[in-house]
Amino acid sequence: MRLLLRCRPMDYAADLHIHSPHSRATSPDCSPARLAAWARIKGIQVVATGDFTHPAWFQRLKDELTPAEAGLFRLRDERPLPSPLPGAAPAASTPVRFMLSAEISCIYKRHGAVRKVHNLLYVPDFSSAERINRRLAGIGNIVSDGRPILGLDSRDLLEILLELAPEGFLVPAHIWTPWFSLFGSRSGFDRIEECFGDLTGHVFALETGLSSDPDMNRTISALDRFALISNSDCHSPSKLGREVNLFSTGLDFFSLRDAIRGNQRETFPGTVEFFPEEGKYHLDGHRSCGIRLTPSETRALPGMRCPVCGTPLTVGVQHRVEELADRSAPLYPSDAPQVFSLIPLPELLAELLGVGPTSKQVMEQYSRTIALFGSEFALLLRTPVEEIGRAAPLLAEAISRMRQGRVIRQPGFDGQFGVIRLFGQQELNRPTGRRKSDRVQLFSER
Repeated sequence: MRLLLRCRPMDYAADLHIHSPHSRATSPDCSPARLAAWARIKGIQVVATGDFTHPAWFQRLKDELTPAEAGLFRLRDERPLPSPLPGAAPAASTPVRFMLSAEISCIYKRHGAVRKVHNLLYVPDFSSAERINRRLAGIGNIVSDGRPILGLDSRDLLEILLELAPEGFLVPAHIWTPWFSLFGSRSGFDRIEECFGDLTGHVFALETGLSSDPDMNRTISALDRFALISNSDCHSPSKLGREVNLFSTGLDFFSLRDAIRGNQRETFPGTVEFFPEEGKYHLDGHRSCGIRLTPSETRALPGMRCPVCGTPLTVGVQHRVEELADRSAPLYPSDAPQVFSLIPLPELLAELLGVGPTSKQVMEQYSRTIALFGSEFALLLRTPVEEIGRAAPLLAEAISRMRQGRVIRQPGFDGQFGVIRLFGQQELNRPTGRRKSDRVQLFSER
């Protein structure tokens, strides 16, 4: 019967990991309406709700969302939304749907060690979420944080999901992050089976996180059967789409889920990724001492300790991947989803303008760019470079370099984001005495 509810195939982008205002260090701006408005700016059609376990957010979701396609929701009030970028009004006809999701921080002892693993839950309806919430409330505190911290084994969390929401699915979150993840250097496992035991077969996808990409993960044969998804894990609406998933399937929960499980390019065309060096745990290091090291440099140190202060280094994602890898190069099947490595448009504009990515000048040019090209992903992924060049030659050159992977990488480490640049220090030819008030002209005057 459910098959009759599925929608016709279409191409769309989905960001399946975000947070509400009830999670720590998140913007109060994360309302459903504001998320939908930013999704239109970005060119995203499906946004996870995040945090359905939090009672106040769950109630707000029920108040402000209404069922749309099977397992997805839309804003109850779909009157035209004010654009978050003045002067930029993406097509109002772009559908924005919400998918019920939550992230659980599981902290527990397994095999004689304390494990700290974050897991994502996805369910198709409020009644499933409500059943899960009631069960989790009996285990620990789900009120103090939108991403609740529970003394619950990851395997047992999966069992709860399978019992109470059998149509739902679980994805281990940002699987390489040192502190809170499946393979994290500080609290994780070396094998998925060690984490999920007899229920491992019910896990079919892994979230790579900002500090790794599919190329890194595909050097590990034990991960071959798993789909790799990528999401923003954003804490404010403007950060939506830092990473997203691309689908060519029905716009409904079940088609999306099955496209991930199938892991074939026909229905799951690919993922949009950070360059992994931009992630804040890519390399090893100790931020307070300004120490950033490659895995080989770390291994050469006595006890892998900071050469400045002597405390243990934070072992990053690249190091952990190398520890578990059994291939020297990534291996993909012929029909594997593609990988598109992009730089968020505000960061790209900030480099061209020589100012910060949240500056007024960047926001003005961001608005103008969206007004011209329709959405951020339309510009970064699909608009021909020649077309961009007619309006903004320097922007066209930047996007051409980015699409070709011709970037300058300064890797992140120990909680500090890396920097990805497109031009060398002298290429943009900025006068050394240029005042902040001087404008860099990006667009051709017509």
